[in-house]
Amino acid sequence: MAHPQVVQALPDKELHYFDRFYAGGFTAADVAAYHSYFPRRGEQQTGEWTPLYMSAPWIPPLLSRAAPQARLLVLLRDPVERYLSALELNAKVAARRGAPLSRYGPLEAFSRGFYHRQLVDLLRYFDRSQLLLLQYERCNADPRPELRRTYEFLGLGDVGFTPNLSAHPRAQPDKPTLDDGARAAYASAYRDDVRALIAAFPEIDVTLWPNFAHLTQRATAR
Repeated sequence: MAHPQVVQALPDKELHYFDRFYAGGFTAADVAAYHSYFPRRGEQQTGEWTPLYMSAPWIPPLLSRAAPQARLLVLLRDPVERYLSALELNAKVAARRGAPLSRYGPLEAFSRGFYHRQLVDLLRYFDRSQLLLLQYERCNADPRPELRRTYEFLGLGDVGFTPNLSAHPRAQPDKPTLDDGARAAYASAYRDDVRALIAAFPEIDVTLWPNFAHLTQRATAR
């Protein structure tokens, strides 16, 4: 985030600090080590952006111990489209290593699309007021209002500040394709979780998700 009150403390926005504690062993020294990544001066704010934190069940309780007052940004995308985007990224990472896509990669990417379950787990450890839900599709189509919402949520001044949006291209020309049967299978698998999500979090506009927009139509018909 390029806002003048936000300091990028890390060379990469994804720290993945808590990944290794999947078997436990998180100590007060580990809390202190986490804090050392984020020096602050005056009113400046800093943080990290590691998407894995929400989908890994051991991480929310550890994050709440290390940063109980943190403000959490969660960006959601149509689960099927997010799945395809993850496959694209995993394939590129594997290619850079000279290896094929892991046979477990598609299943791991699929499991991370069950947003409602993950948010329920996260909110066991953080108050709802500490969480801002954003939608990828809305941010992509009209980023300025979503930037303002984010600045306001973080308590930043100059909520009208707009960075160079052209510096972050949003096209993904190499996403894998699904045949009709595969797409229907994925959408069916995610459907109940998406229904629970939009019931619990009405700020989610499911009409922006092409694979699930029909869920709103059915609810209206009732």
